[in-house]
Amino acid sequence: MDFLHYPYRSQRMATFAKKGMVATSQSLAAQAGLDILKKGGNAVDAAIATAAALTVVEPTSNGIGGDAFAIVWMKDKIYGLNSSGPSPKTISIESVKNRGYEHMPTHGMIPVTVPGVPAAWGALAERFGRLPLIESLQPAITYAREGYPVSPTLGKYWNLAYKKFKQLLKGDEFRYWFDTFAPNGRAPKIGELWNSADHAKTLQSIGESNGKSFYKGELAEKIDAFFKKHEGFLTKDDLSAFKPEWVEPIRTNYRGYDIWEIPPNGQGIVALMALSIVKGFDFYAKDDIETVHKQIEALKLAMTDGKAYITDPHHMEIAIAELLSEKYATMQRKKIKDTALMPQPTNLGKSGTVYLATADEEGNMVSYIQSNYMGFGSGIVVPETGIAMQNRGADFSLDPNHPNALQPGKRTYHTIIPGFITKGEAAIGPFGVMGGYMQPQGHMQVVMNMIDFHLNPQAALDAPRWQWIEGKRVIVEPDFPNDIAQGLARKGHEIQISLDHGAFGRGQIIWRDPETGVLMGGTEKRTDSAIASW
Repeated sequence: MDFLHYPYRSQRMATFAKKGMVATSQSLAAQAGLDILKKGGNAVDAAIATAAALTVVEPTSNGIGGDAFAIVWMKDKIYGLNSSGPSPKTISIESVKNRGYEHMPTHGMIPVTVPGVPAAWGALAERFGRLPLIESLQPAITYAREGYPVSPTLGKYWNLAYKKFKQLLKGDEFRYWFDTFAPNGRAPKIGELWNSADHAKTLQSIGESNGKSFYKGELAEKIDAFFKKHEGFLTKDDLSAFKPEWVEPIRTNYRGYDIWEIPPNGQGIVALMALSIVKGFDFYAKDDIETVHKQIEALKLAMTDGKAYITDPHHMEIAIAELLSEKYATMQRKKIKDTALMPQPTNLGKSGTVYLATADEEGNMVSYIQSNYMGFGSGIVVPETGIAMQNRGADFSLDPNHPNALQPGKRTYHTIIPGFITKGEAAIGPFGVMGGYMQPQGHMQVVMNMIDFHLNPQAALDAPRWQWIEGKRVIVEPDFPNDIAQGLARKGHEIQISLDHGAFGRGQIIWRDPETGVLMGGTEKRTDSAIASW
């Protein structure tokens, strides 16, 4: 594809390389992945190294106690991994309501589900890795033990989280979060060194046991004891029963390219549904009122249905194939008129996720995402481990008639989604945009930027974004074209201009030329991101 550069904001150019590439939100993590490539590891080993490093160098967005999903292109075949954990076996709607809650809480012991991150690393290393897991985790162990200087965006969100938690988290069970992440009675400052010896020991244990110590060993025992002490639901039986699931990625064909996502319980299907709707329209320019209007309307329809139907696939009431059918897309497309629709109201939440993309010289590539959710997650850190536990259970409904109703051993609606692009039999590459419910919206926008409007990966990421919130409300970035925003308002959209870029996700893209094998990468300007390549 002949790419153009986008004339907005930074004039950063796409990065080119031949032997390997790692793109993520932290330069130290990207370098960790590249180091593993240079030691003889493949794209999977590099992804594991980068992901592990991110739990150390960006703890505001992910951790060892989170969930993970991956799409792997290995030896000309695509694979999917769902490593999101279920709710504890002893939890129920009644047990939560008996503790005085009408809605699932966002912090504390109750919303903690079984973490999937360590199992994802182990499963990826065992099936596709070239190096032992402990070797891929070594850069992260070193960062945790020796410390690293806090980067600007990381420092900003760390401080915001500390201030929030200081006001919100009052019980003794939260003390270990402050001991770990605010050891001097405050968040670390930008440029200040932070380390966590406990985190290093935990990563060492996970590496030496290929992840098993977290689910059936010493770490599982510590998690179990801490949750028992504070009347949590998670137990070592829940941990020992967990296994990540290899799945068949789902796709839609968009103007000759296949766009791939992980099937539910993730929300990647929302991006595919939206793309299936808009591919029935012709778009003549990116910065055009009609273009953005149709994008927003298609996304609203897809997201509204996604929130209505997506849950653990064993509990879904509508078939995935039906949501991706041409009949369904045509029906939805006909609903789009000249003015903004009012969909069924949907309250959308906040985010906290990291995304990475890797590629090696042999053509193998990984699209990988992991998260604790809502920043640091539940506020629960298991003593002597550095493990910050996720709060994915917060998305469960306590309405027994809701598709995503809380049940024992059930996986919830999941926001984090890795993406991948192929054309014919050839892999083009991984892409992703983290950020809660922004993620399918970001996927749709960057895919269209590249395929419809011929923007190179860096330009596709740099372009100003919009985000639908609920009803007719849409927020746009500060540098979003004012004439387009005014035109959307005339069509009935309730446009709000954001004061910063924090709500619009952070993306990474690697695009591989199928003929030459040359890698072209783009990385996010909205955070401390970097591409490491050779």
